[in-house]
Amino acid sequence: MKLSSKPPTAAPASPVAAPLSPGAERRRQLRQQRRNERLRHLWRFVVFSGISAGLGFVLLRQGWSLRQPNQIEVVGSSLVNRDQLIQAAGLRFPQPLLELNPKQLAAQLKGTLPVARIKVTRLLLPARLRVELEDREAVARAQRRGARGLEQGYVDGEGQWISFNRQLGVKSRGNLQLEVLGWNERHRATLADVLKASAGIGPGLRQIRFQPDGSLWLTTAELGDIRLGPSDRRLARRLEVVAQLNRALPAHLGGRRPQLIDLSDPEQPELSVAGNKVSPPAGAALSAPRGGQ
Repeated sequence: MKLSSKPPTAAPASPVAAPLSPGAERRRQLRQQRRNERLRHLWRFVVFSGISAGLGFVLLRQGWSLRQPNQIEVVGSSLVNRDQLIQAAGLRFPQPLLELNPKQLAAQLKGTLPVARIKVTRLLLPARLRVELEDREAVARAQRRGARGLEQGYVDGEGQWISFNRQLGVKSRGNLQLEVLGWNERHRATLADVLKASAGIGPGLRQIRFQPDGSLWLTTAELGDIRLGPSDRRLARRLEVVAQLNRALPAHLGGRRPQLIDLSDPEQPELSVAGNKVSPPAGAALSAPRGGQ
């Protein structure tokens, strides 16, 4: 085998770039200047945005803050003052104003204060918190069974529970001779109906009592104990009969007081006087149109 004596052929050299013409070189420099200018503008934008965001954060955190109690306005209540509201809301100073949620704060206050309505508004110039309250009016003393046993309180005209608070007091209607026993949230609507009908029953209504089985009882100064039975669709008719009996029965019994009146069937009331059953006065229980049949 013969070896070639020719030297290896060298690779062709790459062509040398031709120099740019003066016009092309000028255009290249202009393009480079524009790129550099865009980079400078972008950098300025990033820096200024960061500074603005930082200043805005400081302003929100420090500028719009509640620093002292007099930045909280409480209006519309004769029971709740500023200090009591701050304690009920659990506010601490300084308090960033924008971190407060008006709806959540109103719900929290309504659960702890004897108020019917609450409106919370954040005001920014100057920074302050405005709380508008409407006091709830107690119409009866009340008792319910809670986790710690029997709890004393009040109810308003809608049957809502009002917790007893020595510091806050309670706005009441009259001297609160009426008492509600066995209050429970599930009885609230029924209680509201009875309270609305109490004007027809008369001022002698002394007690509204819910038994553990759900049956409803009344006690009046004129008629004694009255069993109304379950809180069903015939309750309105039973309350009508109570009002009729309260007007007619005392004179019919000649000053005697019934031991028990059973209105489970409002069209056939059962009256017991000294262990004897008597009939209601003619037309006293049945004069109103029948309802709930």
